[in-house]
Amino acid sequence: MKSIRTKLKLNNKQKTLMAQHAGYSRWCYNWGLSLWNAAYIDGYKPNVRKLREVFTNHTKPLYPWMKNLSSRVYQYAFINLGEAFKRFFQGLGKHPKFKKKSKSDSFTIDNCGKPIELNGWNHKLPFIGIVETYELIEATTQKITISKHSGDWYLSCSYEFHPHDTPKKTDVIGVDLGVKTLATLSDGKVFVGTKSYKKFENKLSKLQYLNRNKIIGSANWKKAQLKIARLHTKVANIRKDELHKLTTYLAKNHSVVAIEDLNVSGMLANHKLAKSIADQGFYEFRRQLEYKTQWYGSELVAIDRFFPSSKTCSYCGHVQDMPLNLRTYDCPDCGLSIDRDLNASINLRDAVGLTVNACG
Repeated sequence: MKSIRTKLKLNNKQKTLMAQHAGYSRWCYNWGLSLWNAAYIDGYKPNVRKLREVFTNHTKPLYPWMKNLSSRVYQYAFINLGEAFKRFFQGLGKHPKFKKKSKSDSFTIDNCGKPIELNGWNHKLPFIGIVETYELIEATTQKITISKHSGDWYLSCSYEFHPHDTPKKTDVIGVDLGVKTLATLSDGKVFVGTKSYKKFENKLSKLQYLNRNKIIGSANWKKAQLKIARLHTKVANIRKDELHKLTTYLAKNHSVVAIEDLNVSGMLANHKLAKSIADQGFYEFRRQLEYKTQWYGSELVAIDRFFPSSKTCSYCGHVQDMPLNLRTYDCPDCGLSIDRDLNASINLRDAVGLTVNACG
């Protein structure tokens, strides 16, 4: 399955309809959670089916406004509540909490068992009607989720995707990730990285400074919070877009992609570099590369994190210390002078053969 998430282009009437459905979902979720907790205290064993029966037969008739909204919303709200309790009982999550307005506003709908066709720029959604997206979408799905983030509404869904092999230009490519440059490839290509957080850090700091004396919950405070949230979203979107382009290029054009098995959480413990490391998105890079290599018929090889890729000469194998301030690898044995990141990426590429032989 492949998932997509895209921004919706809505008018004020459509935004109101989305907000009503999100409120309906939140109301039903909180109602179900309250009844579940009360029933559990009284010694009963609640479940999603019983909640749905009580709501449909006894609670829903008391609220006429619910008739104007899709009935699929409350059913998925109870399903999500049941999944939350399932994760809680399995020890995979905390006890479900009540949802608050304007925090993770979302709802899920389907077409009563029939597939939903998304084709083009305009899409007909069950009960919602025609909505427009900012990008072209072609997918057939069983359900869709509409959510609100930073004042904008997004459509997300999963659909069946058939992996396919793409023609490869290179058999093996080594990729060295870094703070100065996002990625250096063993063939000499360098992806500098946008460093989106660093780019907008001053603007973000200014918005947060101007918001320091506003009364929490006031209209001006909410406006300021929305501006800050929008800027955070912009920073994250720039970073994700760059990583998607890079990982797609690597997975489509190379049979084997060799990267270092980085301990990202440990690297973030270095407070001098934590901000720059987080700004590059190393974890997200590997996560995307793992599934995209499966999509396009390539292979991802993670070289052991203790492999001295930066300390080893890629020509003769000499090993020496390389502090971070040294950007050029000068080998005293063979005289090789090469950029340290390029040298590391070549070593990662060559280490693929050593890994295969060791496994064999």
